[in-house]
Amino acid sequence: MERDPRVVLSFDAPRVPGAFLNEYAVLRARATVRPSEDAWDLLDRLARVYVAPDAGCPRPKGPGYITRYSVERVGGVGPWAPPSH
Repeated sequence: MERDPRVVLSFDAPRVPGAFLNEYAVLRARATVRPSEDAWDLLDRLARVYVAPDAGCPRPKGPGYITRYSVERVGGVGPWAPPSH
């Protein structure tokens, strides 16, 4: 990403029984990667939100990197996708 910031992120929605095509989102974006002294704190906060309220970041505390995405285009199948012609 430091050499070429163009990235594609894809997300699958939960499967719906009987649906012909599962919903998904594809985001085309540009990424920036920056060293940060706050990376561990961010991971620790996210663990408490997404894993469990008493969870924490399992790696030793220290500096790391934070990646940010600037979304340029959204596609896929679902309510977020542009209408097809």
